[in-house]
Amino acid sequence: MDDTEQLLTIGVFARRVGLAPSALRFYDDCGLLRPARVDAVTGYRRYGAGQAPRAVKLRQLRAAGLPLVDAAVVLDGSEGAARDVLRAHLERTRRTADEARAVVEGLLREGAGAREDRGVRARARVGGAELASAVRQVAPAAATGAAREEFPVLGCVLLELVDGEVRWVATDRYRLAVRVLRPDGFEGGPRRVLIAAETARSLAEWAVRQVTVDIECAGEVEGVRLRSGADCREVPEGAGQGRSGGEGPGGFPDYRLMLEGLETGRHRVIVDRVGLRDAVTGRAGPVSLSVGAGQGDAGQGDAADAGGSMVPDAGGSTGPDVGGSTVPDTEGDAADLAAGPVLEVTGGGREPVRMRVVRTGPRLRIAFDPAVLVPALEAGVGPDVLLEIAAPDRPVLVRSADQGSFTTLVMPVREGAGAGASDAGVPTADVT
Repeated sequence: MDDTEQLLTIGVFARRVGLAPSALRFYDDCGLLRPARVDAVTGYRRYGAGQAPRAVKLRQLRAAGLPLVDAAVVLDGSEGAARDVLRAHLERTRRTADEARAVVEGLLREGAGAREDRGVRARARVGGAELASAVRQVAPAAATGAAREEFPVLGCVLLELVDGEVRWVATDRYRLAVRVLRPDGFEGGPRRVLIAAETARSLAEWAVRQVTVDIECAGEVEGVRLRSGADCREVPEGAGQGRSGGEGPGGFPDYRLMLEGLETGRHRVIVDRVGLRDAVTGRAGPVSLSVGAGQGDAGQGDAADAGGSMVPDAGGSTGPDVGGSTVPDTEGDAADLAAGPVLEVTGGGREPVRMRVVRTGPRLRIAFDPAVLVPALEAGVGPDVLLEIAAPDRPVLVRSADQGSFTTLVMPVREGAGAGASDAGVPTADVT
């Protein structure tokens, strides 16, 4: 970057290129769009005006639905590799276009409206399908069985209307799932309501058929009303299994403290979400994820091991091509895997599976119980998943979507341990 080039704040740069600041932070974490400068004291990011074309192209690629690993090829790979990736993606979109069109047209035919009620203390309007998706993502993290009997509050989903956002949260002490929705309209608040996981799922089944849903919390009543036009679903006082305050032994854990207490991830691994899910699903016991240099990194010495990103920075330097496909561990695929670093999934009574990845940080090996990892991957949004790993025995942050709107914490296990034998539970603040 030219030292005389004007530096822009993240907010100004975001408006210029049409991306949200949270998306820019996500792309920084992934190594696809690094800031020109980061203040060592405040951590504030500054971007050069010359980075705008790359940011706009990245926004266009993501708007077209390309996974990040494919977007990296288009941005920094060879012209031939970029063309192949775009053609393959075009074919995938053609195959799903008819189904997507039918779903959207059906939703558009649905009527929508909202009736204003007196006494409403907080209200937010979100898309019905978006609300249903959020509940379906976080609900699997709610406690069941013995854990729910011991701590009934963990069998609930927390709904928050706060800071202009709608947040759904669930945890069973080994997983923590948080989904943030940005509503079209928001007033009042803050309000916090606990909803039994089963009740939340039934609300999701109703909401998915609505175009828009108004979430209303009225007066001092502990409950919530979901309204779409004249159609209404209510969760009255008591259906949420008690108050949702974070004080006292029966309070819902303070999920903010859990997230703030996380160590900074030394390792960041970006991989095809569905491919990783399929590679882990069906394994009979703990599975190991080994992330290291691909065959094409041979001869680079310790450079790849020293933590350098395998994705070029925003300055435009060229790096290896990466793709998002899952490939078997065979000699015939050596050339395909030579393009960059790989993740290998082993254990659990199945053959190893190797996948192309984008990574930062040194090589690592970490083990998971499939029963914990697979639901987190299934609940994700978008084609990619970002694993932020501080250490093989610490909670792993699983993020998906450019906006970072869905976040899950999962606990790894000791290699060779039985399923469910995590080293430690996710810290749960008030619930111990």
